[in-house]
Amino acid sequence: MVTLGFFDPGHFHAALTLKSPNPRINPVVHLYAAPGADREAFLSLVAAFNSRDEAPTRWQVEVHEADNPLSALVDEGRVDAVVLAGRNQHKLATIAALHAAGIAVLADKPWLTTPEALAHLDAVTAGGPLVMDIMTSRFDPTAQLRRVVANTSAVFGDFISAEAGVGVELGSRHHLHKLVNGAPLIRPEWYFDRNVQGDGLVDIQSHMIDQAQWLLDSEVSWKPDTNSLLGVEAWPTHVDATLYHDITGATPFPAMLAGDVVGDVLHYTCNGQINFTIHGVQVQTRAEWGGKEPAGGGDLHHSITRGTHAEIHMRHGPQTNFLPELHLCGANTEAVYASWPDWVEAFPGLTREPSDIGVRLILPQSLRSTHESHFCMVLNDFLDLLEAGTWSASLAAQIRARYTLIATAKSRAEA
Repeated sequence: MVTLGFFDPGHFHAALTLKSPNPRINPVVHLYAAPGADREAFLSLVAAFNSRDEAPTRWQVEVHEADNPLSALVDEGRVDAVVLAGRNQHKLATIAALHAAGIAVLADKPWLTTPEALAHLDAVTAGGPLVMDIMTSRFDPTAQLRRVVANTSAVFGDFISAEAGVGVELGSRHHLHKLVNGAPLIRPEWYFDRNVQGDGLVDIQSHMIDQAQWLLDSEVSWKPDTNSLLGVEAWPTHVDATLYHDITGATPFPAMLAGDVVGDVLHYTCNGQINFTIHGVQVQTRAEWGGKEPAGGGDLHHSITRGTHAEIHMRHGPQTNFLPELHLCGANTEAVYASWPDWVEAFPGLTREPSDIGVRLILPQSLRSTHESHFCMVLNDFLDLLEAGTWSASLAAQIRARYTLIATAKSRAEA
């Protein structure tokens, strides 16, 4: 049984790793954080998991106060592993300190907000103890089906070359004002400080770059450099004082954001696009943020994966009742029929029907899962590696490649 610690959990993703009961984890978890709104938000969300009617958890959170919570966590030796999710500007330095102390780390993205933080990356991925980032998108069943179809060469062919166009186009739209665990999320004010949280080139981009790696780098041999990067763009979402209050509960804008306030509107540079190549295939990752989440909606994802035989389109929005869908465009009917038994074996209950661009692939409700549930799935993967005592070289290489590209993109944008 693993004893978990949580350090400075300023982001709700930390608590989501505890959303489901887990017999592999000591029910007593240890929280090291200074008093304040971030700590109270974590405790409140865990308490909500404990008090719900359906499948309540039984976590007991022991709060440890200290002048230096990180030093106390290391010196007291109460935990086997630490979950990090919060302020991002010192995240890699914190991971490095825990790693040097022999403590395994599961850390939310992004691991860096500036290129300078990259100096810690090689050290924390060179060997044990285990460090791993929280890449939830690999647990999305629609993304899993997309990967299976893309790996079916008779249907999809090969990815188109960079010269032919964008082979993997990944996009997502998120919302600053949203529901978490069924209740409005109150974000901390530091979330809007780009020096602390990061901007549109580092946050959601981590997930989409991971998805591109998953599709295109099965042998984990991609090492990005400046030639891999084709283009970078970042732009703001406008947040007025009313929306800012709805998101944070605070008003007016704090002094730390003065440089990003024009008139009475905050220009929050949370959107970004990166164009790059992996093994001769062009990739575009585009993350956008809106204000308030639409009723019935959540994070929205879309993609086009282009092969020499067919394209795979992911649609996700009001037109799909906010459930992600996959559509095959241009696929050979006989090849789809021949591949169908293998796809159904991998995704029991999978069905198909004609769509406006070809064939719609329909996952049954029994295979669908929510974004919030994926955090516990990532934690279980982390526990598997921890219990096996293995520090996968391929996992380390993927993490290095991911954040090296992000740091390169940040350098290009700041040049």
